[in-house]
Amino acid sequence: MWSTASLPEAGPGGWNPTEESVAAVRGKHRLPKQRTISRGSTVLGVAAVAAMGAGGVATAQSKASLPISVPDMSSVASAGLDTLVAGEDDTAAAPVAAPLATTASSDAGEALRTRILEQAAQQQNAADSAERAAAEEAAAEKAAKEAAEKKVREDAAKKAAEEEARKKAAEEAAKKAEAERLAKLAASFTKPTSNYTLTAGYGQAGSMWSADHTGQDFAAPSGTPVVAVHGGEITSAGWAGSYGYRIILTLPDGTEIWYCHLSSMTKTSGTVSTGETIGRVGSTGNSTGPHLHLEVRPGGGSPVAPVQWLRDHGVTV
Repeated sequence: MWSTASLPEAGPGGWNPTEESVAAVRGKHRLPKQRTISRGSTVLGVAAVAAMGAGGVATAQSKASLPISVPDMSSVASAGLDTLVAGEDDTAAAPVAAPLATTASSDAGEALRTRILEQAAQQQNAADSAERAAAEEAAAEKAAKEAAEKKVREDAAKKAAEEEARKKAAEEAAKKAEAERLAKLAASFTKPTSNYTLTAGYGQAGSMWSADHTGQDFAAPSGTPVVAVHGGEITSAGWAGSYGYRIILTLPDGTEIWYCHLSSMTKTSGTVSTGETIGRVGSTGNSTGPHLHLEVRPGGGSPVAPVQWLRDHGVTV
């Protein structure tokens, strides 16, 4: 547009343009020279776009956005500006600088974008590696814990098995010891006579006795030897009324063994050993036939069942 402030004042007769006045006005109103977009601005724009692109890639992969480091662009921007500014005459420089600035700006922007994406990928790979390492560590800890718990269970089971084996071994040892004890008892105790038949038993009722039977009868032929059931001392021997001829053998623990209805007594005093003959089967006293009436009186007191007492000492009759 024309500015009225720059026009010469009109004379009294109006303004008459001349070649000089027109030239002066044309010189003062030249159009402003066109500026070329600087290379630095273009590069910064490409960097911004690349940064937004990297953020979009992280979002599309459902990952947390990683921080992006943008390198220093001062050298690139300075180089672009130095190339673009060729001199004072903008009209002469513009046609040459514009193509160079566009090409250099494109190459620099692409290189920067590549560097940013590579850096983002490296950071994402580092994060993935850390996550994998944490998962592997957790798995290792879990495996170690399970192994420890398994070892505790195995140790407990092993201990229980060992305890069970120990108890079983102790039971077997106890049984063996009891068998050995019974064997020794069998060797040190013996039956009171031989060739016998058990007749009236302990506690049996009958008209022959004033009360229940106090011993065990061994029916045998008259004269059959009667022996000491265990080593001891003869403390009494002689006639005992309804018992006939009787021998009392006192054992070391004080138990008295009564041998009754004997036909004869071959040992009437002193110490005897197991199996030694002390008398013979008869039918003296209150008796209906030849037999040995055997009584067992622990501590010299009341009688007990002779058959059970003999079994307790390893002798079966």
